[in-house]
Amino acid sequence: MDINNILKNITFSDINEELKSAFNSLINLVEKLSSENRQLRKENQHLRDENNRLKGEQGKPDIKANTKDKKDISSEKERKNNTATKPKKKKRAKTKDIKIDRQEKCYIDKNILPADAVFKGYATDIVQDIIIKTDNIEFKREIYYSPSQKKTYTAELPKGYEGEFGPTLKAWTMIFKNICNMSERRILDFFENVGIFISKGKISNILIKDHQQLFHQEKIAIVEAGMETTIYQAIDDTKARVNGQNHHTHILGNPYYTAFFTMPQKNRLTVLKVLNNEKELMYCLNQHAFTVLKQLTLSKKYFKKLKKLESEKIFTKQEFENLILQKLPFLNQERVKSKIFDAAAIAAYHKGADRLVVQALLCDDAPQFKLICEEMALCWVHDGRHYKKLSPVFKYNASKVTKFLEKYWKYYHKLLDYKSTPSVETAKTLSDEFDQLFSTVTEYNELDDRIAKTKMKKEQLLLVLKYPEIPLHNNDMELGARVCARKRDVSLHTMTKQGTKANDTLLTIVETCKKLKINPFQYLLDRITGTYNLPPLSQIIKQKHAETCYA
Repeated sequence: MDINNILKNITFSDINEELKSAFNSLINLVEKLSSENRQLRKENQHLRDENNRLKGEQGKPDIKANTKDKKDISSEKERKNNTATKPKKKKRAKTKDIKIDRQEKCYIDKNILPADAVFKGYATDIVQDIIIKTDNIEFKREIYYSPSQKKTYTAELPKGYEGEFGPTLKAWTMIFKNICNMSERRILDFFENVGIFISKGKISNILIKDHQQLFHQEKIAIVEAGMETTIYQAIDDTKARVNGQNHHTHILGNPYYTAFFTMPQKNRLTVLKVLNNEKELMYCLNQHAFTVLKQLTLSKKYFKKLKKLESEKIFTKQEFENLILQKLPFLNQERVKSKIFDAAAIAAYHKGADRLVVQALLCDDAPQFKLICEEMALCWVHDGRHYKKLSPVFKYNASKVTKFLEKYWKYYHKLLDYKSTPSVETAKTLSDEFDQLFSTVTEYNELDDRIAKTKMKKEQLLLVLKYPEIPLHNNDMELGARVCARKRDVSLHTMTKQGTKANDTLLTIVETCKKLKINPFQYLLDRITGTYNLPPLSQIIKQKHAETCYA
């Protein structure tokens, strides 16, 4: 008989405690061995693939499972299932926003009409279409020559028309690359099909070199303005490749902006550099630095030597490296150096002499995000995925996971309701409910371990009770990471640092435009032509924030 059927027919209240305990121990042992077996088989296959690659052969092909058999660890369905908090969206009429470019009347053949037919007006149909054609211009620039000065004067081309191609073509090139996810080869194909003679190198220059200094300044201003609008900043990262080397794209933002930073690493110093808007990091060995060093469990022998250097003095990276080399000449352990530099950089960041210090960081539980800000908010969706990843062998245990997750998401929606109507009394009640929910014992060991781990994160998961404006999840930044992933599908990697920086900058501008309900094409065209009819995105961010505050 199937063990699941046996468990289904057993009533544990009918057996004694010793037998019940023994039975649960047996079930948990089977679950543990099954989990270890899956992990060992996975590692074994990985080693086989690596061995084959070393021999110059191929590993096991990565054949995706059928959709119906694929385990879904997403929690979006549960997160969104809150009809009491979020009413259903009403469909709006699309035609009211459509710009009418021309009108054309359709006439009936009068020969088919009966003699008594009477004209009753027109039936209106709106049909959208698009015309793609060239707009090639031959500029006749006046030339004057001054014999006295022996100098020639030539009229300038209009702004944006420099370099043989006009501003509209340049703006569309940026849109094709950063919104439509077209490769440079496909952009070239498009232009060739509409009669534009352009090289792949010129397309690359438009994306990487032309107007980039202007856009880089825009990005810096966007991040600075965005950081001033909320007490928290959300952050996430995703893989990236630069000229064949592994990098990481860090996504920073809040409801008003999304910014992208591609860097070689994803350690604490990198996160600090992102929060510093890529400014040079400074270092300080003050009391705050030693508090951080204690949390990083620095060895006592190094701690005592460093303690003699305690001061509020700020060092550049080179100055700090020279100081450490002078005082700890035999220090050659990279892990120890990393802890010292992390603590000193965090301390200098919190002095905030020339920059805004982020109070709270919304992120996942990765170690590089810890200790950087005064407070840290964790994502409930990230935490919920751990429960979805549990793969119990027995339906008996699977039902326990399902029942607990129902309670988990019910509590989550209570937190959502709290955000709209916060109060001290409700916060206390929700805090007590958290303790009660995450003290549940199901006798399924893997589930109980996961519940205990969630309970240990109470302060970070419930920071929303202190600051209701902080989101309960980090999906916004994950959507930014998804933008990077879709670009990787088309262009595996960028080739140069200049190209990587341009890619980050244009993505920042485009994604921020979307959040601010600004047409990215119109904005890019406005900047390329130098008309500046649209205000800077940083200014719009501040205006939107002010409108929200006074609403």
